[in-house]
Amino acid sequence: MPELPEVEVTRRALLRPLCGSRVLDVDMAKALRWPLQCTPQSLAGQRIEDIGRRGKYLLLGLEQGQLIVHLGMSGSLRWHGAGTAPPRGPHEHFRLRTDRGELRLNDPRRFGAVLWHADARTPHPLLGRLGPEPLDPGFEGQQLWRAVHARRAAIKPLLLDQAVVAGVGNIYACEALFRAGIDPRTPGRKLSLRRCQQLLDALRATLEQALCAGGSTLRDFCSSDGAQGHFQQQAMVYGRAGQPCRRCAAPIAQMPQAQRSTYFCRHCQRR
Repeated sequence: MPELPEVEVTRRALLRPLCGSRVLDVDMAKALRWPLQCTPQSLAGQRIEDIGRRGKYLLLGLEQGQLIVHLGMSGSLRWHGAGTAPPRGPHEHFRLRTDRGELRLNDPRRFGAVLWHADARTPHPLLGRLGPEPLDPGFEGQQLWRAVHARRAAIKPLLLDQAVVAGVGNIYACEALFRAGIDPRTPGRKLSLRRCQQLLDALRATLEQALCAGGSTLRDFCSSDGAQGHFQQQAMVYGRAGQPCRRCAAPIAQMPQAQRSTYFCRHCQRR
């Protein structure tokens, strides 16, 4: 699933071609997770003023309201300049045509979503329940500690809870816990304030590294220009079950947690 780095990479790639363009028409060929919640004709003529991000959601700010885009399990957005768009593919379920070109959502599994939110001054319910942004400099370890210190759940599933930290998924939770030297099975209530700050620092460093690498391409993700991410080639534990740890050479372990595969080093991440 595209996580914060992949969505942020997409946002940055779309800023130049899409900001300032004017919507000509919108077409949703097949229903995604939810309906668009507006008539496509109501968006025609509006100018796209900004492109933001909240957690794993991409926010296209129009003159009146915003389009909220979620890439789901397998989605990616592709930009085609004016006159360069190929014939529509079988998995391109949403198309936003502007006076500069077309933005298309390719989503083979159709777990993605495109929603219209008429009043951008108030948060959409999907965004209102999100926790702090991990890259926000105002987010401190004490906030993370307050969110987990009374929880019996293991820290790895807690990091996947979007109400605790927005935008973090399985890949970067595994990598951040390794970087911080924290066993993913550790209950949230067992982490001290100092350890929570270390974990937040590790999470930020991991996400920044992923942004520099263009995100992770495990199966379907690519940026809006078609470029694939390369962070998976730098991963310390994710997807490396049975391979030697890059630090201590012990075999990387794999176990299920909250219906996800967790990767970790039993030697470097002691309980």
